Amino acid sequence: MRQEMAASAPPARGGLDGPVAGQGKGRSRVMAAGRLPPGALTLKQFLRRQQVLQLYRKILRAIREVPAEQDRRYLKDWAREEFRRNKDATEEDAIRMMITQGNMQLQELQRTLKLAKS
Repeated sequence: MRQEMAASAPPARGGLDGPVAGQGKGRSRVMAAGRLPPGALTLKQFLRRQQVLQLYRKILRAIREVPAEQDRRYLKDWAREEFRRNKDATEEDAIRMMITQGNMQLQELQRTLKLAKS
């Protein structure tokens, strides 16, 4: 029984769970190479997320150019709701399709604004 308890006991200080040499006391765990913490995004997911955020910002910037306050408010609420409604999407193909549709809608808005100015 004593051997089983000793096997499950935490390692002595300075082991893998102890401070990492040269990194001070604030660092308490060493992560194995190639391991990500739970919930971390893969590189592909991170880049896709950046695309979505960039599209959202571009849409909001374009909406700022709309001359009528009521139309601006409507479009801003619409954009917010669309992004919020799809925030939990995880399927790669669906996300790519939504980004493509969003870019087409952004281009349409930009064309409309350009025509309205001329």
